[in-house]
Amino acid sequence: MSEDGALRTLTFRCPKELEGVLPKPQPAVGALPDWLKTMPGEAFNPWIGETEDTVKRCPPFVDAMTLGFVIPLLCDVKVEKGEFTWDAKLPATLSDSYPRSPMGFHHPSQAAGTPLFDPDGLVLKFHNLWTIQAPSGYSLLFTHPANRLDLPFRTLTGLVDCDLFHDAFINFPAIWHDHSFAGVLERGTPIAQCVPIRREVWSETTGPFSPEDAARADSLVGTIRREKSVYRRNFRSTRSVRAPRRP
Repeated sequence: MSEDGALRTLTFRCPKELEGVLPKPQPAVGALPDWLKTMPGEAFNPWIGETEDTVKRCPPFVDAMTLGFVIPLLCDVKVEKGEFTWDAKLPATLSDSYPRSPMGFHHPSQAAGTPLFDPDGLVLKFHNLWTIQAPSGYSLLFTHPANRLDLPFRTLTGLVDCDLFHDAFINFPAIWHDHSFAGVLERGTPIAQCVPIRREVWSETTGPFSPEDAARADSLVGTIRREKSVYRRNFRSTRSVRAPRRP
């Protein structure tokens, strides 16, 4: 839910002939990786000789992964010896407004002058065949799926005003970094995480702690040291845990 209690909706549309063929975007909470689901909640820390919580019990870590929606890879992509192959099996259509493949490629020169540039590197462009419409006043932040360092690519981050730009497809450039990867990137693999952001103007203030600020900080840090799950119990907003599901 939003701060004013209203349920916001993102509208995903695809060409009619692709309905039921494409994997659907979904709330990120429904696309968590198996490694997070199966990993233990606690692990022994030999540095201190005690058992501690793992990242599975870290609310900021998990909440970032469940934020917004994920855009899926439209078909299996086989990677072998640096060669990418696929069979998208898209139905015949008279339209030429969308690509027939799950990905394209950028020449490295398009990243020249940036830390991304690698003359021998591979810059992908994941194709997305869903248009996305956001409510008025909202933009969409597209980025690499949060904390998904297991994926052999890194999707680049971009911001699109999807309340205005919603009648064409948004594709996702990515750096393919795991040159040893051999296997299948499966249909439905999250290729981007999509987070609605309300356009607002912000300013900042800075200053030292007041005596009251210092007292509150000391009290809270002391509580965190003595007790477990302080943030989860007392500060975590329930509406940040799960993205709203579409009907």
